Amino acid sequence: MNILFRTKQLESVFSFARKIKLEDTRLEILPFQFESSFNANEIITIQENLPLDKFSEAKDDCISENKTFSYSIFTPSGERKRDKVILLLHGLNERTWKKYLTWAEYLAKTTGFPVILFPIAFHMNRTPLWWMNPRLIRPWVEKRIKEFPELKNSTFVNIALSSRLSQEPLRFYTSGLETIYNLQQLVKDIKNGKHPLFKEDTSVHIFSYSIGALLSEILLLANPDKLFTDSRLFMFCGGSIFSEMNANARDIMDSAAYEKIHSYYFHDFIKNTSLSDSNIASNVGKAFKAMIRPDILRSYRENFFQQAADRIRAISLKADTVIPTRGLLAAIGKFSDKIVEEMDFPYPYSHQWPFPLNSKIPAEVINKSFESVFSKAAGFL
Repeated sequence: MNILFRTKQLESVFSFARKIKLEDTRLEILPFQFESSFNANEIITIQENLPLDKFSEAKDDCISENKTFSYSIFTPSGERKRDKVILLLHGLNERTWKKYLTWAEYLAKTTGFPVILFPIAFHMNRTPLWWMNPRLIRPWVEKRIKEFPELKNSTFVNIALSSRLSQEPLRFYTSGLETIYNLQQLVKDIKNGKHPLFKEDTSVHIFSYSIGALLSEILLLANPDKLFTDSRLFMFCGGSIFSEMNANARDIMDSAAYEKIHSYYFHDFIKNTSLSDSNIASNVGKAFKAMIRPDILRSYRENFFQQAADRIRAISLKADTVIPTRGLLAAIGKFSDKIVEEMDFPYPYSHQWPFPLNSKIPAEVINKSFESVFSKAAGFL
């Protein structure tokens, strides 16, 4: 598969409005509608207590695009219901599925399992469209630069996330908690036979990238309703302890937002015992705290990785400065030798674009690197 060419092909047909048949790979891309309902009142209560989002001039609980949205599934063609599925979780501040389309297609084609592209709360198509309109948000970029004279990496691409997190860094956590509730709702429907594509007791596995990997580690640590006891997890460019991540980048968040969330989660959040009285939220909070710094809840975190070492794998990249290999080693501890593999590619790449789509690098070189990662992922999942 030529990654560059195939990405353009898939991007040209991808849609949340209709079914797409990929005749050459015998796959279909099916759109589904999702409406958040599980623990929705708890999320609303938390969001109501957050300050008014000055960027969108709305409370978080009033952003309708985040409550009801579409997700897509790459699945083998045919009417037969499946008994295995892979959840694909994306990175921070992502607004388009473009780079993930070939990832999902490869995994679905190679494993024979459907692959669900599920958006994190307030990401992808779970935000108002104008949040990514350069003409409408450019004044916000100019205003932010004036507000923070030493500001670095402020762009129209990251202004929404940067503004919202600077104003209220707790949004980083509540977005993750809401996503975990959404995934719990989805997986329950799948395992109970309520989803039209799947049999009862379907096995659910996860491929996660970047911040999606941190989310998936928390998901497996908290293991709500024991839904993920047997799930396999493959992480790519992700899985680091939070303290070793560096999201200060033009397409992730600016320097002011980065400094704000680090200060908040290293101090205030750790002291906060719980944001909710529910057992699930308490377990998720504990799991997240265990992933903030290596010294916090070390035994709890490392015991989990020891017990789950046979069903977790991770590939990091040597030149990744956003989520470096040392962050994974700090998170996993003495069991990292079994779980983590560091790779390197023979061309300039970044965390955000491990397989560059706009470059002069020969396609066959990028294809070989892509295959080296995703053949391992498909074989493991």
